[in-house]
Amino acid sequence: MKPETISDTKTRKVVILGEHEEITITHSRYSPGERGPDLHVHHEHTDAFYILEGEMTFELGPSAEKVRLGPGGFLAVPPHVAHSFVNESGADARWLNFHTPDCGFADFLRTLREGTPGQWDSFDMPADGGLPPERVTVSPPGEGEQLTTGRRNVLIKADLPELCVAEWELDGPYAGPPIHRHDDEVDAFYVIEGELELTMHGVDETFGAESLADVPREVDHTFNHRADDRGRVLNVHAPNGGFADGLRRMAD
Repeated sequence: MKPETISDTKTRKVVILGEHEEITITHSRYSPGERGPDLHVHHEHTDAFYILEGEMTFELGPSAEKVRLGPGGFLAVPPHVAHSFVNESGADARWLNFHTPDCGFADFLRTLREGTPGQWDSFDMPADGGLPPERVTVSPPGEGEQLTTGRRNVLIKADLPELCVAEWELDGPYAGPPIHRHDDEVDAFYVIEGELELTMHGVDETFGAESLADVPREVDHTFNHRADDRGRVLNVHAPNGGFADGLRRMAD
């Protein structure tokens, strides 16, 4: 889909990059001091974040325990865990936000844009405080399960039933798999650095830095990194569907 801007002000910008029933992916920018919603919980979906630039502070659980993450940091909040977030740093912060499954998130953002906020899978703090923050997946920058396949170095940031997130570092040309499809998963590629060629519906398209290529389920596709220069890509599968195990089987 074409990126859809929800808000664009001096203090924040929010853009929908990809919208599917299985996952909605947004890009956000917050200026210093900008705060997200109050502590809240979701009942039916996971709310996950990948930091691209700057630093974000996440507040988790009934006591709002703080976790700070910089570029390459990842955090996934499961249902019934209270959370919020704020830019407490002195510079702008940018990140990707994954809601999986969507549970009406994209449409809720549109109601915010129109000034008529609707209802969706987001609720005030429960009386019992919700589940403990230990349920949250936190993967700091540079950390994760490391795998190598040829010229592709992989860092698995999340291996959850509803979501697999893997950083790729591509050291020169790398040929993707044969044309294939995922019957039950969305396969998304966010290009952090360099460019990636995606083949979908028999058509090749090149995606540059800070762009998302998202493949709906049941769509034939493959990818290639043709440049001699280094490329960095964030690959996201929702739901996981065993993708993390597939990466392990392909490892050298």
